[in-house]
Amino acid sequence: MKNNNYVLIMAGGVGSRFWPKSRNNFPKQFLDVLGIGKSLLQLTYERFLKLCPQENIFIVTNSQYRDIIKDQLSGITDNQLICEPSRNNTAPCIAYASFKVAALDPEANIVVAPSDHFILYEDKFLEKIEQALAYTEQHEALVTLGIAPTRPDTGYGYIKYESAAYDGVYKVAQFKEKPSLEKAKEFLAEGNYVWNAGIFIWKASSILSSLKKYSTDIHTLFEKGCELYNTDAERAFIDEYYPTSPNISIDYAIMEQADNVYTIPAEFGWSDLGTWASLYEAAPKDEDDNVIAAKQISVSDTTNSIIHINGEKLAVIRGLENFIVVDEGNALLIYPKEQEQEIKEIVKQMSIQFGESFI
Repeated sequence: MKNNNYVLIMAGGVGSRFWPKSRNNFPKQFLDVLGIGKSLLQLTYERFLKLCPQENIFIVTNSQYRDIIKDQLSGITDNQLICEPSRNNTAPCIAYASFKVAALDPEANIVVAPSDHFILYEDKFLEKIEQALAYTEQHEALVTLGIAPTRPDTGYGYIKYESAAYDGVYKVAQFKEKPSLEKAKEFLAEGNYVWNAGIFIWKASSILSSLKKYSTDIHTLFEKGCELYNTDAERAFIDEYYPTSPNISIDYAIMEQADNVYTIPAEFGWSDLGTWASLYEAAPKDEDDNVIAAKQISVSDTTNSIIHINGEKLAVIRGLENFIVVDEGNALLIYPKEQEQEIKEIVKQMSIQFGESFI
């Protein structure tokens, strides 16, 4: 465990594809969606305690989730909560966090990871992370863990990598947007594509150098606060300037432009748990291939479905195949599993039609 290893856990998303379980005021990273008594954030935090000292783990989130995080992660200090006052996508929050960590430790070697992913084989995951950290320690490189694809999935972005490798680290040739099914099949057949999991490893100096080169406006904005990070004046500076930053992802701002991007293909039982179907794939199933979380339920002639029923409500369900059924609070979702990619847009429409109280 190296003292210059740092982790940024990204925990600011609203998880709208997990509606109605995930809501704006309590999104999926704070939920026990696996039914094991721990939230996805807690599982992620515990995973990284094996990699670096506790004080080197920072949670990058939205200001509205501060109290939830402090409640779920005992021992987290206010300085370890990197709270964005507005949602401006991943490039500004990573830039802010990187300047803050660099001010603490100019030699910082950083892992950036989502808070809401499922990792089945944690030892293999940490092994790949350590491999990446060893590489970035010695090279000015931006490394991403790429997930070896198990199917031609159209819900993920892909990374094409070159054949030449340095000790399992491959130069990235190109980032690909979410493909059509035919394209995804072609990617798998070629054999040199991985899923983009949004897990990044780099030295603080390397990402700041890339921001200066490829996203000058973001770098200039956050550089203004160099003398203020980790002081009492940091919050006021961020509250004033952060909302003026561009709304852009780290992929567009840096990764798709930089010429020192590498990937490490990996297999460690990964799922982004981004949708109900991905939770269905990861969760244990009954004899009818259903995933059921309910206290009182009668299910018959129902297969390949995921069913979450809230509280003490009695549910009687018959004749469903490949469906999502989620009863939570003031909302009920009954939707074909095959069409779940529509849910994010449906939620947006519902907020307009019925108001934010349902979202």
